[in-house]
Amino acid sequence: MPEKLQDETALDSAQVRRSFEQAAGAYDEAAVLQREVGDRLLERLDYIRFSPKRILDLGAGTGYCQQALIQRYPDAEVHALDLAEGMLQQARKKIGWLRRLKRRDHFVCADVNALPYASESMDMIVSNLTLQWCPDLLAVFSECQRLLKPGGMLLFTNFGPDTLKELRHCWAKVDAHTHVNQFVDMHDVGDALLQSGFSDPVVDMEMITVTYDDVRSIMQDLKQIGAHNVTRGRARGLTGKGRLQQLQQAYEDYRQQGRLPVSHEVIYGLAWRSENAPGKNNQVIEMYISPDEIK
Repeated sequence: MPEKLQDETALDSAQVRRSFEQAAGAYDEAAVLQREVGDRLLERLDYIRFSPKRILDLGAGTGYCQQALIQRYPDAEVHALDLAEGMLQQARKKIGWLRRLKRRDHFVCADVNALPYASESMDMIVSNLTLQWCPDLLAVFSECQRLLKPGGMLLFTNFGPDTLKELRHCWAKVDAHTHVNQFVDMHDVGDALLQSGFSDPVVDMEMITVTYDDVRSIMQDLKQIGAHNVTRGRARGLTGKGRLQQLQQAYEDYRQQGRLPVSHEVIYGLAWRSENAPGKNNQVIEMYISPDEIK
């Protein structure tokens, strides 16, 4: 990739933090897809016999997966880590009085690239749709490898390059700025796992398409969950009415059965810090759903 293009598509880390701080209060209302993907990720634990004592929820957000992990492993100590303190404040509110009394839940505001934990201190690390905000997957996976005890598990989701492809294509017809974040290919995710020391990881993918009435609703949802454009090559200032109208007109080419589609390429990964890992399975599944159909 040319150096100039890399600079334009690189994430602005400070803006990532600000976006999620601003989105914390309204995040749960709009994060329907994020909850659904989290549910599908954790359902994979139904088929794995594992009893972790210390779990790290990496990029915990407002604590949805943290709550599910508490229910699944009630005796475990769960650490919720996020870049945005506002997100962790929302997560704290969901902890019951008994868990508070036993002090089994911990909330840590930190960067995933430099995790503030001792080596071999975690039995399991779970991360739902956080890696998309990490410019160096190899560095993050290496940190996860360092934290996990021998035999420990890493379970995660990420978005692949076809995520928001309709929005990306439509913006390209309007101007030359970057309006949609870049996402890492599934095979590159697998390579980064191997390079960081995980053995024979399982990586697979499914396409989930959420449909909307109009472009304004799409943009509002992305803003409400803090997932709007944070690349360095983004347009500065407010988007004018003229460009929004051009975007809306371009998106109409995608309308089907009265609805506008938004594609999400969801990558699932599982890896162990051990030699006894399952084989790799690059299975592709396609699904089309609307927000009303998501449980």
